[in-house]
Amino acid sequence: MRVTREQAAENRERVLDTAAKLFRERGFDGIGVADLMKSAGLTHGAFYGQFGSKEDLMAQACARAFEESRDNWQRVADRASGDPLAALMRAYLSTAHRDHPGEGCVVAALGTEASRQGPALRRAVTEGVGSLVDKLTGLVPGRSKAAKRERALATFAAMVGALVIARAVDDAQLSKEVLQSVATATKAD
Repeated sequence: MRVTREQAAENRERVLDTAAKLFRERGFDGIGVADLMKSAGLTHGAFYGQFGSKEDLMAQACARAFEESRDNWQRVADRASGDPLAALMRAYLSTAHRDHPGEGCVVAALGTEASRQGPALRRAVTEGVGSLVDKLTGLVPGRSKAAKRERALATFAAMVGALVIARAVDDAQLSKEVLQSVATATKAD
């Protein structure tokens, strides 16, 4: 049975959404193409009509996940009743974000794995990090553009590091303390 262009496009979107979630939950090596396609409700054979390789899918799924994060950050900032940076920090450094890596930050979920991947995936991560740092640069205080960017980079690095540590430890209280400490240490002056 032939698939229409419209259906093929919908299938591709479904695969990208599924892959973006599952890679963040399980890691790049934690799920194979067959299981990923099954999770998307498609056959393994449909994969090769959409993507050149698993690496191609990984790069595109990461780009999709960064788009989701950027859009979510924008929603949080737009809905903030006070300081948008504080609202973003609360959302990012929350136990909900910690507990649901499949719906959260690509860097916190896959950063160490991404460093060992090919150029297409690393390019997607570089562009994604750049877009999130640009968003933060617009929110952090600073006297100059350079000072704001420096602060945004440091803030993002602290946010990611806190989330990685909070997920890694087996002590719930320490995990929460890490998140709260970084939120307090990086809040706007």
